[in-house]
Amino acid sequence: MLQHLSVRNLAIVEEATAAFGPGLNIITGETGAGKSILMGALDLVLGGRADKSAIREGAAEAWVEASFSLSDSRAVDALLDAGGLPPCEEGSLLVRRSVAATGAGRCLVNDAPATAQTLRKLGSLLVDIHGPYDHQSLLDPDFQRDILDAYGHCAPQLDEYAHSWQTLKALEFRLRELQGDSADIAAEIDRLQFIVDEISRAGLTEADESELVEQHAQAANAEQILSLGSAVTGALTDGDTSAFDVLANVQSQLAELARILPAAVEWKAGVQEAAVQLQELGRAINDRLSRIDADPARFQQLEERMTLVQRLKRKYGHTVGEVLATLKRHQTRLHDLATRTEQVACLQTEIAAANGALSGKAAALSKSRAKAAGKLARAITSELHDLGFLKAGFSIGLADCAPGPRGADEVSFGFAPNPGEPMRPLKAIASSGEIARVMLAVKAVLAAHDSIPVLVFDEIDANIGGEVGRAVGQKLRKVAENHQVISITHLPQSAVYGQQHLVVSKEVVKGRTKMRIEALGDAQRVDEIARMLGGKGLTSVIESHARELLASAK
Repeated sequence: MLQHLSVRNLAIVEEATAAFGPGLNIITGETGAGKSILMGALDLVLGGRADKSAIREGAAEAWVEASFSLSDSRAVDALLDAGGLPPCEEGSLLVRRSVAATGAGRCLVNDAPATAQTLRKLGSLLVDIHGPYDHQSLLDPDFQRDILDAYGHCAPQLDEYAHSWQTLKALEFRLRELQGDSADIAAEIDRLQFIVDEISRAGLTEADESELVEQHAQAANAEQILSLGSAVTGALTDGDTSAFDVLANVQSQLAELARILPAAVEWKAGVQEAAVQLQELGRAINDRLSRIDADPARFQQLEERMTLVQRLKRKYGHTVGEVLATLKRHQTRLHDLATRTEQVACLQTEIAAANGALSGKAAALSKSRAKAAGKLARAITSELHDLGFLKAGFSIGLADCAPGPRGADEVSFGFAPNPGEPMRPLKAIASSGEIARVMLAVKAVLAAHDSIPVLVFDEIDANIGGEVGRAVGQKLRKVAENHQVISITHLPQSAVYGQQHLVVSKEVVKGRTKMRIEALGDAQRVDEIARMLGGKGLTSVIESHARELLASAK
């Protein structure tokens, strides 16, 4: 579960920490107090878009920190291991992110640098955030299809279908390439043949990279290299007053000295060793100088080769390797075009087979969806009854459509909120309050089928009230039996079902607005529910009503 969410210098928040517990966590407060800033902070620390304008005025950077306690960290640890990040220790996960006013922000997972993409992957494993406008996505046929696939565990069939779809599209793309206009094809063949001939004639090898450059530099400076090299070998071993001759003379003097001073024996051995090293060094230098070619014709040959290689690089690649890759690619394309009649016939056969395979995979996917559709519709209908739609009907329709990337089915959610009304598409009849309840019903059903531990609802109960609000609170608590649920609400009938209650408020200190987060005890909670009922401090009746609501929720 999410244990703590700490925010510093984000929007109106100077510094605040929210502590969450298991079960249903309720967050309330006046409109504009900053409740949704908390959800924005959670989205940010889990890889959401970083907006520098959200940094508190006058601050250099904003920080958000989220700590999680995981009863089973295997999936998270596998993700961390793949990213080279330290694993969770005893199920503890710490995620931090900063947004800097200047320069790039930072992402840290268990105190190790990470990427925003890693945070997004962690977020997909840990938290499902449902914002105040997300219920509109329920009207999207693609979203409806994804819900059905999630409920029906259709991922294996969908993956197999997607693979067949990609195979078919790749074959069709190759066929289109080969079936271009004949005149265009002929022009392309001429162009490709020219490029292949030009590169092939050059006979490029990897030696035309750094080795050619080195040989060219040597040839260009051959005279200076030989002159300086000769001076060096003369000074070392070949000259009349070379260092070797000096050491030979020193050896003679040390031999004589050794007869009267025994320590000189060791000195003579050291000088002898130095003389041997000088000889070896001189031979190595002479050997290398003997391979320096100062012939002007050789330099001219290398100059022309350098010019040719540089010209091919400018036209076909930054390196010799890239030029050779261009050659191979064009040779393959040229062969395809030269044998396009045979290639087209072969591709048409492969496409026919791929279409057959795709149809089979589409049928398997459709069968899986059809099997799940009735069960999901009945499950959502049952949840809707709990949420106040006592006589409502809900259906999931499947219709054939042209194959696409995600199958050959159109999915349509149907809804009949009142008895006697026909089932019609959800988008045609549902009000915003009705859609919010349908979304909660969907989330309640899916919650039993996924492993995401934390569910966040940001004002999912907007545009509803009264007994329906009570039903929403009951449903949230029911979902919270198997998940940690965090709900931002303005409804007292829903808020009373929370097992932890946080209130968000703002105050002006020294001319600056600050946000506060406070965990409420029993007495404070009565005051907050009374405020939400609209009459805190006005009458004892309102306070009594708040106490009754809290008592009934227990």
